Order: sequence, then structure tokens, then C-alpha cells
Amino acid sequence: MTMLRVSALQAGYQHSQVLFGIDFSVAAGQVVTLLGRNGMGKSTTVKCLSGLLKPTSGTIELGGMALAGQPSYRIGRAGVGLVPEGRQVFPTLTVRENLVATASRRNAGASPWTLARVFELFPRLAERERQLGGRLSGGEQQMLAIGRALMTNPRLLILDEATEGLAPLVRSEIWRCLALLRAEGLAMIVIDKNLRPLLPLADHHYILDKGLIAWHGDSAQLGADPQLIERYLSV
Repeated sequence: MTMLRVSALQAGYQHSQVLFGIDFSVAAGQVVTLLGRNGMGKSTTVKCLSGLLKPTSGTIELGGMALAGQPSYRIGRAGVGLVPEGRQVFPTLTVRENLVATASRRNAGASPWTLARVFELFPRLAERERQLGGRLSGGEQQMLAIGRALMTNPRLLILDEATEGLAPLVRSEIWRCLALLRAEGLAMIVIDKNLRPLLPLADHHYILDKGLIAWHGDSAQLGADPQLIERYLSV
């Protein structure tokens, strides 16, 4: 069953068009990636999906509900959770306060995300429950950003560069947690430059090039085509 459907999406900034009519979808429980070099339209797509940018045309539907152009709070209520690039935790709130600030059970299933479940997923956050968000390490802030998004009990989780700038051990911890979320059936869109851990995690990949979907396919197809990787993903 298709959960998210994006059709003919166009968007840009003032007189500069970035997206030229992209189409992609995410099924319930599916993990999808948006790949491509910097400046190809990934972040603009995320902004449209999360309500931070109004598309100039096209449709975005979540479970049949039209989301294109809706404000971010309505998109959040509809079940889209965002882990933004750069983490953007509340620096003057404690870990606990960050997690409960936007908590909601509106779209919760049989096992809703609670403080206890987030602390089980990220034990380091439990250890730092009363510490201010601004005093956490980069890796801890990323865990907090993921935990905060999970506390909204999303139907679809979007992760924009969730491992960027993190130490290898912390990156491994983030990938482990994303694999657990996938096993629980949480639909996700993942944007990341680290292709190797994405191949076993994701069901389907979309490569953006100059605001268009240049290629899409599964992990077996992507991993078996080094020329494709060199053409669109290598720096």
C-alpha cells in the first residue's frame, strides 16, 4: 500500500527553480533514499515534504491526504516526522524537555513511542536526561533529534543527513537504530552521503540530478552498477 505519493513536484526559491517535476513514492513500512550530489534538489524536496517550502506545482499525498503547500504543523499532525539536517535541538531545554516538547500520540499504533522507549533505543539519552541539549556532543544531539521525531509517533520519518559529521562509532550506532526502526515497520525517507550502509537498509533508491529523478531502483541494482555511482554520486 502506498503511503506517500509525490507527483510532478516543482519548487524553487524566488526566480530560481530547483525541482522540475519529480515523482516518487514510499509504501507502508518501506525505506526509501533520496541520493545525489549537493545542489541537486534533495534538501528542497525535504522542505516541500515537511512544509518548510511551498511547491510551485505538483502534489504530495500521505495516505490520500493532500499535503502540498500545507503549513509544517499540519503536516506534522498528519504523521510526517522530520530529523532535520544539522540536528537543530533546543539548546536551552533538557534532553527530557526536548523529547516531550512536541510529543504526540495522534498517529500512534499499538506500541507508541514514549520516553521509556526512546531511552531504551538510546541509553545515552537516559543517562543525560537532565542535561541541556546545547551541552550534548554532536552524536548525542543527533540521537536526541531522532528521539524527538519519534516522540511525535510519525507514520513517515524523514532523516536529512542523519550521520553527517559524526564519528564512525556514533554513525554505526545511528545505522543500528535505523535498522531497528525498519524492522518495526516504520516507513522512512533517508538522505545520506554514506552509500554503503544505505544498501542493506533501504528497499528503493531515487537519484536526483539537477532537479529531476535521474534513476531509481533497488539496492541490488544500485550496488551492481559502479558507473551509475560514479556518474551521479561520486565527488
